Amino acid sequence: MNNRDIVKDFPTLTKEVNGKRIVYLDSAATTQKPQSVIEAMVEYYKNSNANPHRGAYALSVASTEAYDEAREKVRAFINAKHKEEIIFTRNATDSFNLFARSYGLNFISEGDEIVISIAEHHSNLIPWQQVAKAKGAVLKYMYINENGELTEEEIKSKITDKTKLVSITQVSNALGTINPVKEIAKYAHSKGAVVVVDGAQSVPHMKVDVQDLDADFLVFSGHKLLGPMGIGVLYGKKELLEKMPPVTFGGDMVEYVYEQEATFDELPYKFEAGTQNVEGAVGLAKAIDYLNEVGMDKIEEIEHELMSYAMEKIRELPYVTIYGPKEVEKRGGVISFAIDGVHPHDCASIFDSLGVCIRAGNHCAQPLMRYMGINATCRASIYLYNTKEDIDKLIEAIKKTYDMFAKWR
Repeated sequence: MNNRDIVKDFPTLTKEVNGKRIVYLDSAATTQKPQSVIEAMVEYYKNSNANPHRGAYALSVASTEAYDEAREKVRAFINAKHKEEIIFTRNATDSFNLFARSYGLNFISEGDEIVISIAEHHSNLIPWQQVAKAKGAVLKYMYINENGELTEEEIKSKITDKTKLVSITQVSNALGTINPVKEIAKYAHSKGAVVVVDGAQSVPHMKVDVQDLDADFLVFSGHKLLGPMGIGVLYGKKELLEKMPPVTFGGDMVEYVYEQEATFDELPYKFEAGTQNVEGAVGLAKAIDYLNEVGMDKIEEIEHELMSYAMEKIRELPYVTIYGPKEVEKRGGVISFAIDGVHPHDCASIFDSLGVCIRAGNHCAQPLMRYMGINATCRASIYLYNTKEDIDKLIEAIKKTYDMFAKWR
């Protein structure tokens, strides 16, 4: 299967808007959905819609089976050891907040250190600000070098014997930098720290094996890997999840409830209170099926080829600045750039008029932008359904935008 064949599976990418074919280069924000995912969710509502874990009748049993099968597919996809290590959430942000409220507020103490990088998404930053304030802990940052990377010296100088938690993105959503999370986890563990990996930009694009990484926790969102919005995952090692208290209370997460007290269910259910997003889990499972059918190695190959092509073409334009690693091998499918004399928001609007969808702004990474001394960037992000023709359209849009502003320079 080549990526031209892949495009045909995505309804949004096969239609025209205002007479132009959509060139979608914002997959770091959310991905388009293949027809198989859409159909799987419709099929669930047609044939299996009921509340899982509640009824003994056939529809409820079918809903329960669909939900449990989705959990097993996620487990296999990231190679978790146990199915109960997979907690369904709303998205990666929800996963971070669940973890911060449960683990952070109960296992971080006054004077403990929490270490993150300056390039973290706000979802992997603000929760730790809140935990640090509530517990009297110290929030420390690892800073990137001029190539957008974390050096070994920076990692080892910031993670100390006082560090109790390290939370790090595997791939930066703003710069595309691929961080050495396996090495970071190994060093953090040698200091007695627990490691959380933000897999929102890595799990959809490369093979992620949580056992190989030795990540204690990992979070990601379904909508960034061809699945629907409203479904996410918190993976955690079983022995750590079992120690953590639930933070959302209500139906289906309890064992026994009395007038003045309650006991809670086993993993994973103690963290999944209330009626769950079963259709979202079904869609996520089908998205994983699709990715497995294409093959994660093939996806990496497609993205590497496109990134190499895009970086080469953009570097030919002297009025464009690229942020992040210079080497394609050190970055994921994200290119953040700026056009001389043109605000990124203007770029995005002009690109849109040409049928090219990119993101402009701070990419939920304001501390990173401030550290780099910039306010915003343009961001083009690719996925398996993009082609070299898409990159050509991007280059054409960059050139036209630059030319449009020539008279004001």
